Amino acid sequence: MKETIKSIILDFQETRLKTGVPRRLLIETIQGKATVCIGVRRSGKSTYLFQIIQRLLDSGIPQQNILYLNFFDDRLHNLRQDNLGLIVEAYYSIYPEKKNAETVYCFFDEIQDATGWEPFVDRLMRTEKCEVYLTGSSARMLSKEISTQMRGRALAWEIFPFSFREFLDYKGVDSEGALSTKKRLLVQKAFEEYWERGGFPEVAGLDRRLRIKIHQEYLHSIVFRDLIERHDVSHPRAVTDLAHRMIDNTASLYSVNSLTGYLKSLGHAAPKSAVSDYLEWFEDAYFLFTMRIFDASLARSNTNPKKIYCVDHALVTSVSSGVLVNSGHLLENLVFTALRRLYPSIYYYKTKTGREVDFIVPIDGQTRMLIQVCESLAEPQTRKRETAALSEAMVELGLPTGTIVTRDEDEHIDTATGTIEVFPAWRFLLDPPGVNGIV
Repeated sequence: MKETIKSIILDFQETRLKTGVPRRLLIETIQGKATVCIGVRRSGKSTYLFQIIQRLLDSGIPQQNILYLNFFDDRLHNLRQDNLGLIVEAYYSIYPEKKNAETVYCFFDEIQDATGWEPFVDRLMRTEKCEVYLTGSSARMLSKEISTQMRGRALAWEIFPFSFREFLDYKGVDSEGALSTKKRLLVQKAFEEYWERGGFPEVAGLDRRLRIKIHQEYLHSIVFRDLIERHDVSHPRAVTDLAHRMIDNTASLYSVNSLTGYLKSLGHAAPKSAVSDYLEWFEDAYFLFTMRIFDASLARSNTNPKKIYCVDHALVTSVSSGVLVNSGHLLENLVFTALRRLYPSIYYYKTKTGREVDFIVPIDGQTRMLIQVCESLAEPQTRKRETAALSEAMVELGLPTGTIVTRDEDEHIDTATGTIEVFPAWRFLLDPPGVNGIV
């Protein structure tokens, strides 16, 4: 095993790195803490590590001081079960002169499935002169339990598929500064592509047929490896059927009772507790996200129906049946993922008269942002419904402004209760209100 690890280390040091499109994520490393990058599979975590490695090399760090291992490598299967200490032995058997003399930069990709990785990394940072970078596809890497096991020696950052600005970077479209007519037209054209293709880096340049095929493979890999295999699920078909059900209900309300009944109608004997676990595991894998109602009472917030969103709107179109999902749901999902990149806590809001606002975002514990999503306000009845719900929520919460995101409308509406700004989706994604700095 030790010789295998040595070969993998040396092979990587001779590899020309594929660094892809620079991500608009500025990770700050803290001395004495491991840097953890977590996110859904294929969101670009490995490529981001390569970008960090390339920056180190460009700054003069020797190639020999880079230790990189990808724990999805089949050759490391036995290492994942035990003996992580062999990594350090293998590296220093190649470079004994570096031990305690030079900083070694350790990059461990998808380490979450390795048994005992937390105490190993903790020990590594205590006993060796090193900087450690980790990636994983599990939100459990943020958990208090892991923080405790690592004695606070980890700082986690989330990585999502391309944001719209990152997609513009991929396309080579300049979106900085004021937009001239030509720049605006190029940005709008790129938005139509982003709307079709979504944010997964691998599919950004592929035609529709290949994109759908790869998205479907993503779903299979997430469900099998991140749920069924990781949690040793005894009824895998129930998990698969639930995943498809949730995707078909993107941006819609659900309850555990209704989902349990749905699985029962398909012949699955999954109890409510199992369904709750499955939903939690979907979220843990950064694949599906649950959003609760905004309520001061946590009990009421938990017992009310919840809404579901997917990590990527184009993935929804590739894997859904197409019966329940419409372009309005996809637009709402697109806005949700844009907000989720910036804010960990997002809710939906119901006014005292029962009107619903799609998103309420607590920004700093006090300031709140209200956002409604609607494909078009052209229909008078739709316009009245959407503005009435937003205005009512603004009054109840004491907020002077609200936002409506549409497909392509741009407007400023003065009401008796305050101001409503209407943004086309492309402009909202470029510069979300309430955000200092662009992502």
